Amino acid sequence: MLPVFIRSLPSAENQDAPGPAHRRIVTGTVVAGFCVFLQLYAPQPLLALFRRDFRASEAGVSLIISAASLAVALAAPFVGLLADTLGRKRVIVPCLLALAISTLGCALAQNLGELIFWRFIGGVCTPGVIVVTLAYISEEAAAQASGSVTALYVTGTVLGGLAGRLSAAVVADRLSWRWAFGLLAVMTFLGAMAVWLFLPRSRHFSRRPQWRHGLAAMAGHLRNPHLLATYLCGFTILLTHVGLFTYVNFHLAKPPYSLSTSALGMVFLVYALGIVITPLSGRLIDRLGHRAGIAVAVALIITGAVLCLAEPLVLVIAGLAIASSGVFVAQASASSHIGRAAGKARSSAAGIYVACYYLGGSVGATGLVVPWRLGQWPAVVAAVILVQGLTLALTWRYFSAGPAPECATSIPLE
Repeated sequence: MLPVFIRSLPSAENQDAPGPAHRRIVTGTVVAGFCVFLQLYAPQPLLALFRRDFRASEAGVSLIISAASLAVALAAPFVGLLADTLGRKRVIVPCLLALAISTLGCALAQNLGELIFWRFIGGVCTPGVIVVTLAYISEEAAAQASGSVTALYVTGTVLGGLAGRLSAAVVADRLSWRWAFGLLAVMTFLGAMAVWLFLPRSRHFSRRPQWRHGLAAMAGHLRNPHLLATYLCGFTILLTHVGLFTYVNFHLAKPPYSLSTSALGMVFLVYALGIVITPLSGRLIDRLGHRAGIAVAVALIITGAVLCLAEPLVLVIAGLAIASSGVFVAQASASSHIGRAAGKARSSAAGIYVACYYLGGSVGATGLVVPWRLGQWPAVVAAVILVQGLTLALTWRYFSAGPAPECATSIPLE
């Protein structure tokens, strides 16, 4: 899942009419978005297979997912500062190449520990594409087209996440999980080459190696209660999404379903709803506001989670689809609230949000093993409902209709 910072990022100053350069920007950024999400959550439908092959517990194989999310969370707050020093394309392309290498390392892993290690390395490289590509779009796309380019980029990330899960599941079912990672590595390498060829050099980037100011801005954001509520909301969003879509694999791999790895991969087709839901949720938030957007999102998530408790497979899938739709609405509401709550130094505010967001994904993958062990799938669903109830209570308090106060720092980064 990608945090959408359309309202958080500054508008581009470039007023050039769309032309060949515009098409190259669109091609490069969409390919980058597609490739960076190919492998991030691709192992989800393979978890039951890993549990069998490695003779490991649910907690052990869940680290394959949470290691990558944790690494993203640790690297995200600082990658923007690095890109402000080195430049945008000089960070995006090497990170994609490093992702290809780490994914190949997963294919060659000899044990679960090595697989988790390479997943962590890949997670460290991931924010260098996610965060920096968004910054590149805000600077290089024509002002009248930046929103549409961002929307296309988001579509690329959704398609990449879907393609990664489906291709990994099908290849692992017919060949092996090693071939699945090998395919993803090749696709990522080819994507990195395409981005290197198509993505134009930055024309509007200005080097800003102000690490001290960036860290000071982050400290100021952590004293802003409106931002803290937004960060917690991002944390619970991915916790819910990753938790549901991780443990439903264990649930559906058992009788009476006993789904194959390929069939489990097909469950993730509901993820494609993000292509439609994300732009619609933006209009909803513009009309009703951020607080109402979160309320609608929580209602959808809880409704979908309850439906997942039904026994018929079609109702479980429908519940996942509804809950996933709620997650997309919540994500659009929370990420677009960053710019309003931060006031200044929005890039660093967005970096902290990405860290909290993916930290939630790590907790969702491994932390929810506790309710799973206590009560299996119904306990996981109950934990998700509880978390969402707390999220609504907090955001209703701090996602106010009036202007959010500026953060404590007075040092602008943009």
